[in-house]
Amino acid sequence: MKTWISAIACTAVLGLGACDNMTSQQRTVAGVTGGAAAGLLTAEALGADSKWRLISALGGAAAGTVVAQNQQRKVCAYSRGDGTYYEAPCP
Repeated sequence: MKTWISAIACTAVLGLGACDNMTSQQRTVAGVTGGAAAGLLTAEALGADSKWRLISALGGAAAGTVVAQNQQRKVCAYSRGDGTYYEAPCP
């Protein structure tokens, strides 16, 4: 089980480099898919039941969408530490 998770995680990391030449819509779809897969894999690794797997996949899809959209805009969000954040160009 851990071997499968490690293999999929490594594949996902290597696949991130392929996002450079994508359109905005393709990048969003890739973010949704990758985020959902990451959420589902995390729930599976933690032994969650089917309801938590669904919630994890939906949460991962939402996070993947936000990351993809921020990559398109070249803007990163930084936490101030008081519960608020600000946006600035990514390094």
